[in-house]
Amino acid sequence: MTSTKGTKATKRTKAAKRTKAAKPASPKRRRARVVAKAGALTVTEVAELEDLRKQLRRTAGQSPLRWNADPDEVRRSVAQLVLTLVEFVRRLLERQSIRRMEAGTLTDRQVEDVGRALMQLEETVRDIAATFGIPPEDLNLDVGPLGKLI
Repeated sequence: MTSTKGTKATKRTKAAKRTKAAKPASPKRRRARVVAKAGALTVTEVAELEDLRKQLRRTAGQSPLRWNADPDEVRRSVAQLVLTLVEFVRRLLERQSIRRMEAGTLTDRQVEDVGRALMQLEETVRDIAATFGIPPEDLNLDVGPLGKLI
C-alpha cells in the first residue's frame, strides 16, 4: 500500500512542478477586423460618409475647454478658468437670491443691494475677460458626461 501512496504523491509532485515551470502563455495575436471588403461604394454610402466627415469636423472643433500649459498662454488660461468659476458662482447666487425674493425672505432694500452687487460682479467679470481677450461665451467648462457647467 505504501508503494501506491508513494506513486500518487510522486505524480502530484511532478504535476505541481510542471505547473510552476510552465511558460507563461504568449499573448494572442489579434486579427484585423475587416469592416468592409474592397469594392465600389454606392452613391448613398458616399453621401453618408461625407455627412459623417462633416460631423467629425464640426465636433472636432468643439473640443472641451482644457487648461493650456503653454508658458505664453498660462495667464490667459488661468484667468479663463477663474472667471468661469466666478461666473458660475455668480449665477448660483443670482438663482438663490431670486428664490429668496420669491419666498419673501428679503426686504426691498436687500433685493436692491443683491441686484446691484450681482450686476457689478457680472460687469467686473466681463471687463477682466475683455482684458485677457476672452469672449463671454468662452466662460464655460465642459464637465464630461454632465455637459457644460453653465
